[in-house]
Amino acid sequence: MLSPVDGQSPKDRFVTVFGRKPVLEALADGRLDVDKVILADNARGAAAREIIDAAAARSVHVERASAHRVKVLAGNGKQDQGVLADVVAPRMRRLEDALAGKSAPTRVLVLDGITTPANVGMILRTATAAGIDGIVVPRRGVASIDPLVVKASAGVAFHAPVLRCYTAEEACRALRAAGYPVYALDGNARQTLFDADLPRRAAYVLGGETAGVSEEVRRHVTGLISIPMSGGVESLNVASAAAVLCFELVRRRSR
Repeated sequence: MLSPVDGQSPKDRFVTVFGRKPVLEALADGRLDVDKVILADNARGAAAREIIDAAAARSVHVERASAHRVKVLAGNGKQDQGVLADVVAPRMRRLEDALAGKSAPTRVLVLDGITTPANVGMILRTATAAGIDGIVVPRRGVASIDPLVVKASAGVAFHAPVLRCYTAEEACRALRAAGYPVYALDGNARQTLFDADLPRRAAYVLGGETAGVSEEVRRHVTGLISIPMSGGVESLNVASAAAVLCFELVRRRSR
C-alpha cells in the first residue's frame, strides 16, 4: 500500500501548463481537453483578453485567483505570467489504482531523482513510443510535468501512460508488493541489460543525473543491470539509457 500522504491530488489527473504562450497553445489544440484556466486577478489588458477569448471559444471555464495563488498552483513563480491551465491527461492515473485494476501495466519505468525537465520529457516520449505501459513520475524528487517537460516530449507528455505517487521509494515498495521484480540500471552492475533473464512483467528504475539510483530505492531492488560501455565512455545520459532499455524491451517482446 502507498502511504496516506499519497492521497488524491489534482496532479494525478492533469498536466498543468503555465505562461501565456503555453496556455494559448493548449487552448488552440483541439486534441486536448482543457479542464479550466486560472487567471491572476491583476491580469488585465490585451494579453488577458486574448486568453479569455481563447477559453470562451473552447467553452473552457476561466477562474480568477490572486497572483500569489497562481504562483503556488503553477509551482513556478518566475514564469507563470499570471495564468495557468489544467489539461486533462487521459492516460494518467495513480500507481495505486493502476496496480489494483484489471489492466495493470506489464512493463513499468520508475523515475528516481531525475530533476532535469528535458530528460523527463524525452523519457516520456521514448517510453510511450516503445509501448511501455506505465511510467512512474513521483510528485517528489522528480521534475514536475510542466511546460518544459511538455516541450521536451514534443507534446507526448499529455498522452503518456504516467503513474503518479509520492516518492520513487513508495513506488518500488508498492510494485514489489504487487509481485513485480524491480531492476535498477547501474553502470557498475556485472549483469548487462542484453544478457539478463528479464521477466515479461517487471519494473525498471532510472536514477538521477548525478547520484544515480537513491539508497532508499536500492533497498527495494531485485537486481542491478548495466548497459555495456566501450571507448572509455563511463555512462549514458539518463534519457539515452532509457531509450536503450525501452527498445531492448521492444526487441524482446517481438521475438
